[in-house]
Amino acid sequence: MTGLSPLTETSEDPARDPAAGAAAAPAARSRSGLRSLLPRWTPLLGTGLGLVVAIALFGIVAPFFVGDPNAVDNRGLTPPGDGFLLGTTQTGQDVFAQLAHATRGSLQIGLLVGALATLLSAFFGIIGGYIGGAVDEAFSLASNVMLVIPDLPLVIVISAIVPADQRGWWTIAVVLAVTGWAASARVLRAQTLSLRNRDYVAAARVAGEKPWRIVCVEILPNLLPVLASQFVYAVIAAILTEAGLSFLGLGASNSATLGTMLFYAQNGFALQQSAWWWFVPPGLMIALFGCGLSLINFSIDEIINPKLRGVPKRRAARSRQRSAAA
Repeated sequence: MTGLSPLTETSEDPARDPAAGAAAAPAARSRSGLRSLLPRWTPLLGTGLGLVVAIALFGIVAPFFVGDPNAVDNRGLTPPGDGFLLGTTQTGQDVFAQLAHATRGSLQIGLLVGALATLLSAFFGIIGGYIGGAVDEAFSLASNVMLVIPDLPLVIVISAIVPADQRGWWTIAVVLAVTGWAASARVLRAQTLSLRNRDYVAAARVAGEKPWRIVCVEILPNLLPVLASQFVYAVIAAILTEAGLSFLGLGASNSATLGTMLFYAQNGFALQQSAWWWFVPPGLMIALFGCGLSLINFSIDEIINPKLRGVPKRRAARSRQRSAAA
């Protein structure tokens, strides 16, 4: 993540004239406005948004139109058909109903972890980087301690300590958020240390602006693309980690998630019985949602890294040249 967002770009070369570049930055921010914070529309972004919106709508709306996912029928393990869109489990439970409620549970965990981890990383990274001194040293120490401790073993230990009957989706979300903010905080601290030495930030200090206003108005807008990218990554990591914990039996035992679906399918020997309709849908849902978020994250990278902004245009130009040469 090199470089700042387009909010601080000017037509001058900052390396040749730093004063001119810093003086023109507020004007660039006022000219570009919200458009500079939005990713450039590309087929990758459209595909990613389509996947994420479709899965999110399915997880939000579908549970209202399906039956009880825990209702037991005497029909046993049956393939799709006969009124069951995705068949049934070995106890006769509707797989489609389970998939709808499990998708909602995984989305809840992903969004909560993304929000909490982003807030923690912003607090420790931005506040510590701007204030400096003992506060920055203390915040950096906390970040370094969390980085040194292996994430997955720590999550497994914490999940194992919590009793199974108290291990709901929100408990897993808090555990994942507490163990997953440190790396993002280090990135935000480095960006904040660079921004706080800019001329327009110094001018705001000289003008008597309060520190909280300088952070919110002068520094935070330049970090929004980085925060957005970190939020998307945190959601992806949370859903994948929760699925792994649930598959090991350490997930949200009293909540329906895609990971718990895979756990019960594995315990029910779905693979050995060739019951693909039991384990393929939750696995495919995780893969498609992660793919959609990754494509969105690639589009946000074009804002964070200026070197990536002209890549689509250069590819199109090379393609036209090859077509003309042929």
